[in-house]
Amino acid sequence: CAHLPPQPWPNNINQANKVALLAWVKETGTKLVQINGQRRYGGPPPGWAGKPPRFGTEVFIGKLPQDMYENELIPLFQSVGKLYEFRLMMTFSGLNRGFAYAKYSTRRDAKEAIATLHNREVRQGCAILVCRSTEKCELSLDGLAPALARCQLEATLRRVTEGLLTISLHPSPYRRQAQLALLKYSSHHAAAMAKKILVEGNMKLVGLETKVDWLKTDLKQKLQSCEENPAPSQDQEAKCPGLPRALVPRDALTRLNTLCQRWYLGTPVFLTKCVQATPSGWLRFWCQVAIPGCPLSFSGFVWVQQDRLGRSGHEQAKVAVALHILRMLGESSP
Repeated sequence: CAHLPPQPWPNNINQANKVALLAWVKETGTKLVQINGQRRYGGPPPGWAGKPPRFGTEVFIGKLPQDMYENELIPLFQSVGKLYEFRLMMTFSGLNRGFAYAKYSTRRDAKEAIATLHNREVRQGCAILVCRSTEKCELSLDGLAPALARCQLEATLRRVTEGLLTISLHPSPYRRQAQLALLKYSSHHAAAMAKKILVEGNMKLVGLETKVDWLKTDLKQKLQSCEENPAPSQDQEAKCPGLPRALVPRDALTRLNTLCQRWYLGTPVFLTKCVQATPSGWLRFWCQVAIPGCPLSFSGFVWVQQDRLGRSGHEQAKVAVALHILRMLGESSP
């Protein structure tokens, strides 16, 4: 049954066009769903079989008259190709926010929409903008506490957002004693909704305010450069982002084992894998630690370099991760 969810629209704002929209929905059987400041058709549409369209099939629509709705827009954009999804950004008053997104079944249809409808005059003196959507899927989350573990952040994000694919933590290049997270989502829609939720929710993690933004190319390149050429340090015992050198005791593994025994959690199990080596001798390890009595596993990346004691990179990586877990548990003081 086609329906529009109940709307908190003031009756005196654009009433005629709202009535026309409701009549069109009832007549055509079109289903529109409104959530988080946007109204969506399709995704997938009725009768769709198979996977969602690939990257490059979405167009951005701008300069829309704010009193224009789907009863005019969807037929217009369907006239040039098969729509998979149409999303109109809405205000609380029931007016649109002046822009929308249309995702087509093929890239050819998306190109046809741009060629045919860009600068189309939809009202007298009102030409719309239609261009390729960037379909950004990555966000940056800056200002995270240095003691925040990846598993903690991931658990929070999965609770409040949808479609999270990957997450990585890095020392913040903009704030001292802070971490920056790179988040990748399954689609532009999922990333946009996550950004809206995180910004409007004024999310705080471990007492620090965070800044949420689309991931910029220069920031991504800067972080990649830091990973490929980590800064040298006099302390080569272990490198755990965000942890002062003074907090890298050599007995971190023993202390973690003792703590787990004291809390009856069982013996931690470490998995380490070297995933990168630089010409200067630095090794990047992916590490995971499972503690039998703890429902969460701890995982992430760490840089290490051969030390004077002759320990292997795997041993140093274990020390770094053990220290990180101790820091999380408030047990980092010697």
